[in-house]
Amino acid sequence: MEFCPKCGSVLEEKRKNFGCVRCGYAVKSKVKIETNEKIETAREIGVVRDKDTDVFPIVASNCPKCKHNEAYFWTSQTRSGDEAETRFFRCTKCKHTWREYK
Repeated sequence: MEFCPKCGSVLEEKRKNFGCVRCGYAVKSKVKIETNEKIETAREIGVVRDKDTDVFPIVASNCPKCKHNEAYFWTSQTRSGDEAETRFFRCTKCKHTWREYK
């Protein structure tokens, strides 16, 4: 890249020659323009699955499979709207899932 000797602006290509846009300086010869670009390799992006982002409260409940006394807890409306919600539990130790109807 070359610069204007009068004002220091970058010389740009005009009709047949190169010149300064700011002060009107003109060069009859060709101007050599070089560019460099440093490309860094992209870092690996961690993917968070929807299943990994769920945060549930821990309650005291005995697992029917391993008899551990702590489980994650959530509710869902599985039947009609006028009936009670279904409570789901997942053991914090063995990840066994069970439900309770009330």
